[in-house]
Amino acid sequence: MHHLEKKVYIVMVILSLVMTIYSSYLTINYPYIGANAGFNSNGDVIIKELDPNAWADKVGLEVGDIVVTANGKPASTHETIKLGTLEQINTIQIIKNDSKEKLNLVVKNSLLNQQSVFMFLMPVSFYIMGLICIYYIYHTNKRLNLPSAFVLNLFILAVAISYVSAMGSGRGDILLRYVNVTFFLLVPVLYIHFIYQYFIELGKKLYSFKYILFSYSIWMLNLLLECFKSFIVLPPTVFKSVNLISFFVLILLSFFLKFKGFIKVKYSEQKYLVKVLIITNIMAFAPFIFLYIVPFVIFKKYIFSPAILASFLLLIPFSLVYQFVATKIYDIEFILGRIRYYALLAILPSIVFIVVMILVKDNSTTFYTIKLFIFVYLLMLLVFYLKEIVDFRFKLRRFSEKYNYQDSIFKFINEIGRANNLKQVVNELEKTIIDVLIVTKAHFIEVDGSGQIVSIDHLRENDDSNLRETDLHLDILKYQSEIKETLDEVGKIKELNKGFFINVGSSKGHNYILLCLSSINTPRLTRDEISWLKALSFYTNVSLENYLKIEELMNHLETVQREGTNPSWLTKLFFSIEEKQRSNLAKDLHDSVLQDLISLKRQCEVALVELEAAPADLKDQLEDMNENMTKIIKTTRETCQELRPQLLYDLGLVKALNKLVTQYKEIADFEIRMNAGKFQPNTDLDVQLNLYRIIQELLNNANKHSHASNVLIMLVCIKDKIVLHYEDDGIGFNQSEISYSSENMGLSGITERVKALKGTLTIETSKGQGFKAVIEI
Repeated sequence: MHHLEKKVYIVMVILSLVMTIYSSYLTINYPYIGANAGFNSNGDVIIKELDPNAWADKVGLEVGDIVVTANGKPASTHETIKLGTLEQINTIQIIKNDSKEKLNLVVKNSLLNQQSVFMFLMPVSFYIMGLICIYYIYHTNKRLNLPSAFVLNLFILAVAISYVSAMGSGRGDILLRYVNVTFFLLVPVLYIHFIYQYFIELGKKLYSFKYILFSYSIWMLNLLLECFKSFIVLPPTVFKSVNLISFFVLILLSFFLKFKGFIKVKYSEQKYLVKVLIITNIMAFAPFIFLYIVPFVIFKKYIFSPAILASFLLLIPFSLVYQFVATKIYDIEFILGRIRYYALLAILPSIVFIVVMILVKDNSTTFYTIKLFIFVYLLMLLVFYLKEIVDFRFKLRRFSEKYNYQDSIFKFINEIGRANNLKQVVNELEKTIIDVLIVTKAHFIEVDGSGQIVSIDHLRENDDSNLRETDLHLDILKYQSEIKETLDEVGKIKELNKGFFINVGSSKGHNYILLCLSSINTPRLTRDEISWLKALSFYTNVSLENYLKIEELMNHLETVQREGTNPSWLTKLFFSIEEKQRSNLAKDLHDSVLQDLISLKRQCEVALVELEAAPADLKDQLEDMNENMTKIIKTTRETCQELRPQLLYDLGLVKALNKLVTQYKEIADFEIRMNAGKFQPNTDLDVQLNLYRIIQELLNNANKHSHASNVLIMLVCIKDKIVLHYEDDGIGFNQSEISYSSENMGLSGITERVKALKGTLTIETSKGQGFKAVIEI
């Protein structure tokens, strides 16, 4: 199939090149006369119609003038006269209608006039550009091999051939006349065919294929009429009118089909493509239809020459090629909005300008140009001044906008003002952009300072978020460089083929990027849209920073609530104050009460020695007092040791724990095994003191509640961690029954000390299964 298309391209390009050369030859050698001729009742050749601004009109020929000779031969024998036109002549002899004087005129051709620009330079230039477009489409379509590309190339070639053949057809050449009619009527047919095929490939069927068959049928009927018109006795203008009416019907059919298709795809991604096709068609065909076809069919006259109006038709192939090939297209609605806006403003100045031209025109042309310049200058000055007043008073600028951006910003601000969290702000931003621009989805991306993606759509709550984020991450990684370009400032936009990135906020070295995508190539963002997006991003940035700070504060409060009534630093401070008070109390007891007790005991011992001869009952009383004081001194020393373990301060935690274990072995009914050989003695004193208190509390709980027979304590340092392992074989308890009352520290005190040290506590226990605690600091 590909080789067949290639052969078709080669054949058609060669034939079109031959016709272009032949038509150019006629154009260069024979200027456009612009006169229709026919025979009067006497058999003379007379001029029946003149083309305004053509050669015949400029040299003064008039309707009714008799043509005597053409190129030195009788006018009746000239070939183009038989076709009803007066063309392909270099010399001509005429008799004016109002006199019998014969005029001999020489037709001079020049390529440096307005006629040559529209009838030679533009057709040939378009033909060359058309070949370039055809080659480019053919080259880019080699891999995909899309049928729509082949139809589009045929359409461009048909437009080019009909345009260049019009040069020779206008000179009265019969062959180029047939070529021109053939390809001129084929243009709307191939256009309808291309639109059908193009949207079929996009997955949308705009209309039935029967319409295409109907279009080809109209084209074939016109060809048959052209072939057999020599057997039909009708004026040449009738056949021309039939061709124009057929072209007009095909154009109306294309508009009907596009409007029908637009309704079908109104709520899909292809809506914009159909709208662009409709608008470009109106711009291309409206001048040709209303300034040439309609006046000619009704009045047999036209306002502008078809050679001039045909230039508007070039919008169709160029717009199709641009839309078919380009990845980013300009927003035609924005351009039309501006044109509509300024066209409305230009109505009144145009009327005033025409009136001024009529008023200042007089018989004296000496200062006419100066007077006209002064009036035009003053008029333009007034127009520019009044424009600003009208824009401000009546807000006419909104006529140039395809969407009321200002109202959408007000609505967005109102919605985010009622938002309760960052998720609602981002959702409202995405909804606003999707409603206004030609995008169908948006993704919220968090990026760090180096441009690396941190998260994608982390605010959405979907079960498949991990999978979706992975897929998106792979797709977005190819846009890494584009993402980095948006990190410079809030509101920075980077356009893609099917959407754009926009920086909507930054906080603490992280940037927040919104990726907006469409399933089709989106048009370029207009100036209004860029300003609107930047305004949205600035408002979003303010809300984003506020909500991030609020979320940070809420997380901090939740951490405080999760840690308890007091945060870890405050708990640590309380324990430090408690230890200091204990230490002060222990020093006071040791330095005052204990010393007084010891002194009193010694006095009692001296009294016992001196009272050997005292009565026995008095001696017994003194001995009882001495024994009680010994117990009190021992209890006081133990209290001081408990309040301030002096051995810990002097020799370290391990020695203090060994003494503590020895004390509990004397008073407790269980066996204690302790292993602290791998503990590093250079650990912070505050940490050692808290570990001592934790082990002290664990042993105290075991002595009072566990009824254990064996207790195991292991204290080791592993890398940068301190691990305390406690285990007993006591009665255990349900973890739900752990008491946190303020009357005793118990496990609550242990938990608070672990939090103060920023460690973790793991408890494993159940009734009858003993108790195990592992503390990591």
